[in-house]
Amino acid sequence: MDLFDDFNIRAKKYFADIQKNPVYPSPSSVGALQQLNVPLQEESLQADEVLNMLDAIGSPATVKSTGGRYFGFVTGGSLPAAMFAKLLATVWDQNTALPVMSPIAATLEEIAANWLLSVLGLPADAGVGFVTGATMANFTALASARHQLLMNEGWDVEAKGLFHAPEITVIVGDEVHVSLLKALTLVGFGRERIIRVPADDEGRIIVDKIPGTDAPTIICTQAGNVNTGNSDDINAICEQVKNKNTWVHVDAAFALWAAASPRYKYLLQGIEKADSWGADAHKWLNVPYDCGLVFVKNKEALVKAMSSAASYLPTSGMREPFQYVPEMSREARGVAVWAALKSLGRKGLAELIERHCSYAQQFAEQLRKAGYAILNKVVLNQVLVGFGDADTTQRVIKRVQEDGTCWCGGTVWQGKTAMRISVSSWAHTDEDIQQSIAAIIAAAEKECA
Repeated sequence: MDLFDDFNIRAKKYFADIQKNPVYPSPSSVGALQQLNVPLQEESLQADEVLNMLDAIGSPATVKSTGGRYFGFVTGGSLPAAMFAKLLATVWDQNTALPVMSPIAATLEEIAANWLLSVLGLPADAGVGFVTGATMANFTALASARHQLLMNEGWDVEAKGLFHAPEITVIVGDEVHVSLLKALTLVGFGRERIIRVPADDEGRIIVDKIPGTDAPTIICTQAGNVNTGNSDDINAICEQVKNKNTWVHVDAAFALWAAASPRYKYLLQGIEKADSWGADAHKWLNVPYDCGLVFVKNKEALVKAMSSAASYLPTSGMREPFQYVPEMSREARGVAVWAALKSLGRKGLAELIERHCSYAQQFAEQLRKAGYAILNKVVLNQVLVGFGDADTTQRVIKRVQEDGTCWCGGTVWQGKTAMRISVSSWAHTDEDIQQSIAAIIAAAEKECA
């Protein structure tokens, strides 16, 4: 059989079975992965043998996060157009560093970047980079902030580094996400020297607690707390702190997509006043892993922070992709983003966001009606549920996960153990939601009896 036909048959079977199989792999399927853990053989194998082994042993051990009943970690599925576009991009095997290396990849990335700025209501002349995820998006934005703030002080950080550089004050909220903290570490600001501002009971920065500063300052805000879904009052923060020595960054891994919805964009009022934004496309835009996005209002700051001087690299009149991201050689992530946006259109993207928020409300309403505590104000796609004390809640989560009908993770929110339901996949249906709610209630009734 032709290898392409073989792959096609295997892929079709995987998707045909995805709703019939448990969302999380069985212990036996996970255990079977050790069959792959053998010394590398001396002789070569045919490609079809490798594919067969990978499918037979690997496919049963996958988490069915591309199906309709996975609600963990704010993980999106893969829109059909985006998935097949990425497969085609893999066949093309393009290096997206320079337009001369791949005119198609560079062109689609530039088109997708302009579409994104428009649909999200961000400044039309902002710089856009396609990175691996929110951590690298935050890193890239913070490197741009570091460049501009120190340049304002007469310090060339790319040439001189941080030794003896003017100090930059970094302010974050108490509910800052770990990806932002990691990015701060990578950029050289550290985690222990930052100033933390108290947050309210929904995880939002208390604006009047932000300290005043005349020194160069980066204020890291959040759009979409990973537990509650709530966002900082970015408009008020920008109005209070913005000046030439202050850079406001927004960590908006999933909630930035709410800006594409006429119904929910009010939650991000004033977000365009910030200086940079980081987001994931593999979350709410539902493109395949991995794909993150960084947006920087001052395009020159982004390019200066990311560019490298190499005389052998040709330049053109086109946008040079490598100037907007840390990597030089990389895959053509813009292809899947372009395909997702092209397939959805503005109305389709808004409908996707609004449908997920409606499903989150259904989870909250029906679980509350069944007698269980909803621990957050459900404003977007995140629902926190408590089933009593910590031990009981953990047992409910474990029973739901083992049942296999759906998969939800656990978290601790303000000292309370909770089940976290993240509604993020294009594949969710009304039936999926009702089946999942029923499975959660059944598990809770057994553990809470």
